[in-house]
Amino acid sequence: MFDDDIVPFTIEVPASQLRDLRRRLDETRWPEQISGVGWSRGAPVDQLRELATYWAERFDWRRWEKRLNAYPQYTTVIDGARIHFLHIRSRAESTPLLLLHGWPGSVVEFLEVIEPLTDPEDGGPAFHLIIPSHPNFGFSGPAPDSGWDSIRTARAYAELMHRLGYPRYGVQGGDYGAYIGPDVGRIDPDRVIGVHVNAATGGFIPYGPVPEDVVATLTEAEQQRLAILAGFLADGSGYFRIQGTRPHTLGFGLADSPAGQLAWIVEKFHAWSGLTGTLEERVDRDQMLANIAVYWFTNTGGSSAQMYYETLHSGIRPTFSRTPTAVANFAGDPAIRRFAEQLNTIVRWTDFDSGGHFAAMQSPELLVADIRSFFTGLA
Repeated sequence: MFDDDIVPFTIEVPASQLRDLRRRLDETRWPEQISGVGWSRGAPVDQLRELATYWAERFDWRRWEKRLNAYPQYTTVIDGARIHFLHIRSRAESTPLLLLHGWPGSVVEFLEVIEPLTDPEDGGPAFHLIIPSHPNFGFSGPAPDSGWDSIRTARAYAELMHRLGYPRYGVQGGDYGAYIGPDVGRIDPDRVIGVHVNAATGGFIPYGPVPEDVVATLTEAEQQRLAILAGFLADGSGYFRIQGTRPHTLGFGLADSPAGQLAWIVEKFHAWSGLTGTLEERVDRDQMLANIAVYWFTNTGGSSAQMYYETLHSGIRPTFSRTPTAVANFAGDPAIRRFAEQLNTIVRWTDFDSGGHFAAMQSPELLVADIRSFFTGLA
């Protein structure tokens, strides 16, 4: 089942792919839309057209490729799937930390937290970082078979940490990484010292409607988070249903049209990155495009959607985790402590009134400080 070889890896997107991307963007057939409705019906064509032009003419992929290649990268095959990962070592006494991205994220979203975690300016607690691309995502590429749900992925990551020689380690994850991360703690409880999550949903929110008498006992902030969750379920979860039921059909558009891939992801960056300001004010445009470019160049827009299909069809409900768990709630995150405690051993809970879903990109200083405080307390 396991192949122990760990092979060095370098990102090298051929120049022909860069030219093909620009050609496809230049030749995009743009849809007609109802005017004056903004983002209420999805990505507006005028803003997407402007962003696509920037991606084609001004965005510098080689800059981001060089930045990623500045860190040691490897691939290994676990349970039949290739797994790509960054492995950045710190001081000898540092804590190994597995960093897990979500959708529509990638290893790119962690670039702003690597240095502060591996080489903090204050000389305090530091971490060895292991940052994988999930099976079916990015430079791991499409997995060769079905069944790559959270549990199977968690088992693969426990094996990865074993191969790297780490007898004890921590886990941090956001979005779907906040789903896989706790499962790593469940799979490998004797070795995982703690799990830190942000942008947490499954396992940290109520399942089904919340009775009015329970709602009345929630704090004002918790009621706001419940309202955010209700709004998401009513008007923001269509992507989840599509990816969770017909990922193959969606995949044709994402594989053939960079403008389609751009719209599919940018709409989520707009919806999830916060409640105030413009998208450009909340998220660095070039870093967002670098993240989207990873999906495009690796042709994993469609395969990454398989994660949602597996989630909806696995039939597995999470069991209670005794691993110490910390939650960092940024602006717009819906996790509520009393529901999170039904499945997790919560030992730290931090609510922020800023940031957003993509905390490692939007609020790296706050995220790093919370991670360090949590794991220092576990040392």
